[in-house]
Amino acid sequence: MNDTPVLRGVEARVDGVQTRDGAGVRLTRVLGASLQRRLDPFLMLDAFASDDPDDYIAGFPDHPHRGFETITYMVAGRMLHRDSAGHEGLLEAGGMQWMTAGRGVVHSEIPQQESGRMEGFQLWLNLPAAAKMSQPWYRDFSAAELPRLRTAHGAEAVVLAGSCHGVQGAVTRDATAPLILDLHLDPGSRFELPLPAAHNALLYVYRGEVEIGGQGVAQRTMAVLDNRGDALRIDAPQGARALLVAGQPLGEPIAQYGPFVMNTEQEIYQAVNDFRAGRLGG
Repeated sequence: MNDTPVLRGVEARVDGVQTRDGAGVRLTRVLGASLQRRLDPFLMLDAFASDDPDDYIAGFPDHPHRGFETITYMVAGRMLHRDSAGHEGLLEAGGMQWMTAGRGVVHSEIPQQESGRMEGFQLWLNLPAAAKMSQPWYRDFSAAELPRLRTAHGAEAVVLAGSCHGVQGAVTRDATAPLILDLHLDPGSRFELPLPAAHNALLYVYRGEVEIGGQGVAQRTMAVLDNRGDALRIDAPQGARALLVAGQPLGEPIAQYGPFVMNTEQEIYQAVNDFRAGRLGG
């Protein structure tokens, strides 16, 4: 019997789309609507990075969400979160904000700096149909509160969600089993971990470049990982930083209209009507 793990490879490389969101924040939409079903349960991944305050200073004024979770991870900069459920938190470099919109919330994310670098990610994680109208929830974590591990092969991982090499992350979710790691890879390092074939996965490289199964993944590129293996190996000959995201697909219908993600068009109409009537996030 052969117990050697089968390594997952790169199915596709994605550069993302340059766009603006909120009140004009410049960002790269790496995962958008065209990949939602392929990368179920993840709905969106935005990467933002700029030293020019004109690219981020206006932030994201009040806007609604329903039916999913948002995970914001800051590499550099400071962002203030406020929402209609009464939550408030200052997100700083190395920290993470996790918000479950559930049945509805209105929130804002405003930079708390007038100069310097603003860099980070926002990931949208779908909720199962049974939880889409759940109570909103919020938690922010400072860099010091996020669990870390370091391997003997020169890799460090910040475990934002899930479990990795026995280290439990800051957040767990049963339905989607998200694994979210910020990987810091020294030159010449490698990082290995089990990764179930049934779980969809992506790797976004935001510093340097990496190799997966002999295939290079350049800086500012997302690799969609194939589902033909049960383990992953990442090599970084010159060093790199990357965000690894994996999860258990829900396999449910996806109906989206802007900041609302439900299972049917009727549920979307209801979300829009609730928002217009002031019933969302009250």
